[in-house]
Amino acid sequence: MKLLIDADYIVYKACSAAEDEIDWGDDVIMVVSRFSEALKYVENDLTKIKDAIPFHEEVILFFSSPQNYRKKICPSYKGHRNRKKPCGYKRVIRELTENYKVIVMDTLEADDAMGIYATQHPGNVICSPDKDMKQIPGQLYNMEEMMSVTPEQGEQMHYLQTLSGDQTDGYAGVPGVGMKRAAAWFDKYGYNWDAVVKAFLDKDMDERDALMNARLAKILTVNDYDFIKEQPILWSPATPSSFRAHFRAGVYSPSHRRDVE
Repeated sequence: MKLLIDADYIVYKACSAAEDEIDWGDDVIMVVSRFSEALKYVENDLTKIKDAIPFHEEVILFFSSPQNYRKKICPSYKGHRNRKKPCGYKRVIRELTENYKVIVMDTLEADDAMGIYATQHPGNVICSPDKDMKQIPGQLYNMEEMMSVTPEQGEQMHYLQTLSGDQTDGYAGVPGVGMKRAAAWFDKYGYNWDAVVKAFLDKDMDERDALMNARLAKILTVNDYDFIKEQPILWSPATPSSFRAHFRAGVYSPSHRRDVE
């Protein structure tokens, strides 16, 4: 059993904590890193994870690529995260590469790389506090407890994220709909693509908005990646929305808008 660790957030947090500013006056400020301290923070966090799951054979660290394919779907994706990585970030990763297996997949976030690896090689444990990882079937350690995710639960989580959006990542989902309202919506209409599209339509949006949010929310699995072309396969619903025919006929009217308000 291998531990698949989202190391992005661990290294970012550690380097931020070990970063200092030196004000030289005359508007000159230097940012410096207490590198040894940052590396110690990272190793401490990794040790905590390894101690929580002692029966493992190997630890694999996953990092995000500097390029992100989601920006082609939505240019504003994570647009508020334009701040540079904290000082020492790249050097800490280079140091970790000496002692751990490190995986970075071109244009993919660490979440996607973990999702692909976990579904390509079942039986390992994803270690991440990110709720998005509840989309990936298998074992998940969220830094507090171990949980099992079924394929059905993973699909449901994807739909919930599509409706509720993620302000941290910069996509809105359905305006005014959070996780609780999204769950209530699916309890009423079922977890299916028609229910997703209907929620967007009732807020004067359309299926294109629904599909964009679904593609942004989707954490990739082995079935969502073309290993020959080395690029993601954009998510599409297994069954097209029944509302398409209604639009062509000009008969759809958002008559249940109050359901999501």
